[in-house]
Amino acid sequence: QVQLVESGGGLVQAGGSLRLSCAASGRTFSSYTMGWFRQAPGKEREFVAAISKSGITTYYADSVKGRFTISRDNAKNTVDLPMNSLKPEDTAVYYCAAKLASTDYYLPIRRSDYNYWGQGTQVTVSS
Repeated sequence: QVQLVESGGGLVQAGGSLRLSCAASGRTFSSYTMGWFRQAPGKEREFVAAISKSGITTYYADSVKGRFTISRDNAKNTVDLPMNSLKPEDTAVYYCAAKLASTDYYLPIRRSDYNYWGQGTQVTVSS
């Protein structure tokens, strides 16, 4: 089992940057595919980015490609999401998620694929 705690959210102006971080408990962090999702008020939780258990494969939603970068440090049990060129439509609660993985070459993007979730961190981008 793994427990996830997000940090790094906040209020930023459009065009600015934030760096989200997710700290995971447990000794088997390197066995998990990690993902970031977000949920805006009145909307469904949506996929943002994912990274494979070793970090060699990443995948992004089209809406954040080129602006967000997902990375992980298996020695520190962390996964980060630096976010640049933020837009008001990026405003949401951002969630870290984990899924026990058997491969580095398949990255799930559905909410239902992930087994563990953090509590979320609010990101607000003002125009």
